[in-house]
Amino acid sequence: MTAQPQPESGNTPPVHLHVCVTCRRGLPASDNPQGRQLHDAMVALAADTPGLVIHEVSCLAACDSGCAAVVATPGKWGWLLARLGPEKAQDLMTYLTAYAASRSGTVMPSRRPASLSDMVRGRFPAFLFSGA
Repeated sequence: MTAQPQPESGNTPPVHLHVCVTCRRGLPASDNPQGRQLHDAMVALAADTPGLVIHEVSCLAACDSGCAAVVATPGKWGWLLARLGPEKAQDLMTYLTAYAASRSGTVMPSRRPASLSDMVRGRFPAFLFSGA
């Protein structure tokens, strides 16, 4: 399930969060992997958040650091995030709010929740992302 974009205010492009739903964080295989749980938690939290779109993806190739997600917005740096889990969903929402408010998409470590201090695995230039 993908959360649909809410009506936008002004010309602000939406923030896209792509969550790997196959991530298990080293746990045994199950019908409800940790990545799926994170995705579902983010969809629920984003329901009342205009301008945030949650996507599900299969395997972001960060299995050693799962759960993983990518945050991107046209015109801003995109980020590969890892060491996530459903228990960090609310902190991830806090990070996404700071990301949305950032002109470049950079959220300094001092502006991130402490539980997300080691989540960044890489970034990619804005021109690589043009939308959903």
